[in-house]
Amino acid sequence: MNLRPFLEKLENDGELIRIKKEVSADYELANVLNALGEKPTIFEKVKGYDFPVFGGITSSRDIIAKALGTAKEGLLARTVQALRKPTPPKMVDKAPCQEIVVKNPDLDKLPFLLHLPGDGGRYASATVAIIKDPDTGRNACYHRLMQVGKNRCTARLIPKRQTRTTYDKTDKDVEMAVCIGNSVAVMVAASLGPEPGVDEMAIANTLDPTPMAKCVTKDLEVPAEAEFVLEGRLTREVDREGPFVDLTETRDFERKEPVFVIDCITHRKDAMYQVLLPGRMEHKILMGMPKEPTIYDEVSKVAECRNVLVTIGGGSWLHAIVQIKKKNPDDGRKAIAAAFDGHKSMKHVIVVDEDVDIYDPVAVEWALATRFQADKDSVILTDQPGSSLDPSGNHSGKKTLTSKVGLDATMPSGVDPSKYVKVRYGEVNLNDYGR
Repeated sequence: MNLRPFLEKLENDGELIRIKKEVSADYELANVLNALGEKPTIFEKVKGYDFPVFGGITSSRDIIAKALGTAKEGLLARTVQALRKPTPPKMVDKAPCQEIVVKNPDLDKLPFLLHLPGDGGRYASATVAIIKDPDTGRNACYHRLMQVGKNRCTARLIPKRQTRTTYDKTDKDVEMAVCIGNSVAVMVAASLGPEPGVDEMAIANTLDPTPMAKCVTKDLEVPAEAEFVLEGRLTREVDREGPFVDLTETRDFERKEPVFVIDCITHRKDAMYQVLLPGRMEHKILMGMPKEPTIYDEVSKVAECRNVLVTIGGGSWLHAIVQIKKKNPDDGRKAIAAAFDGHKSMKHVIVVDEDVDIYDPVAVEWALATRFQADKDSVILTDQPGSSLDPSGNHSGKKTLTSKVGLDATMPSGVDPSKYVKVRYGEVNLNDYGR
């Protein structure tokens, strides 16, 4: 479902909040959205700006599932299908995102937020960036942007990710278009990080029809239904980027990053600006959920994988629950090894049986309490490649190192399963008892 029909549906279903009081882009808007639990919200008046601001449309799995026409339990299957069968999107000549064309852009007219005291500057964070690699083609992903001038930002480019790889293989500027105000399908697809050469916009189009349009000034294509598009160049100049809050809700440090020069801004006539709070639920879900298909694929090579959840408590990056249908005594241990292969940054993984609700932390803890013995069912790995997001890792060398733990909380093989399954009380109709 495209963005605007989805916002309308959320409002009709009573799931959208409208803030009519004027708010400031300096900390206040971020604080209010956070206090609302990141529920889908439109801020109708932002002090000093002509555009309303919205956020929260990917702040829960239930909301994402509604946009993609499924339930949260079906999200893994939908993303796996889209990754395996991407469908090239159609091109359109007339796009809503290009109703207004600004050839002399001034970023001061866009409500880049100050999120938290200590931030390096004003940031755009709900930013789907599109480039073209000469060898692998179109790529879409997220790059946070910190404003450093009237039409200049620094863009955080993470090493070994496609944009950084493309940038590093040339000494010339790299064209980039940053789309702000996107459908859930585009937001999810841009977060998935498939193999080089797989077009994220084709993945988005499989999740939900996503027509594309040629940029006005760059040789790039963007979602035709986007609210804003910043057309520009990643230059060879670098400037400071950060500090900024990262996924684990701890502050990332200041770096030198490429300067992104914006040459043109296009937008809808009645455009809405999108925000995404760093370190909060939208950030976490869009980081963690895309690792579930890669874990699923690896585990499926060694066992019958039923579901995967990268957990919020693990920063949506460091912990996962893997659900399998156990057929062999060593399926649990095989699933542990495969899960770490599926997500190299993961630190802890728990494997459970198919009767355990992976979305219920109490149920997972119960499986650990009743089906796990530390001396037989744990796998401990030392000096493993870790994540820079983990402050407890060893960051003294060129690469972060960590210890990893896998817990096999599946039922032992060759035992009476009735001893390991919860009893169930019978259901009754309370209306039969005078209620």
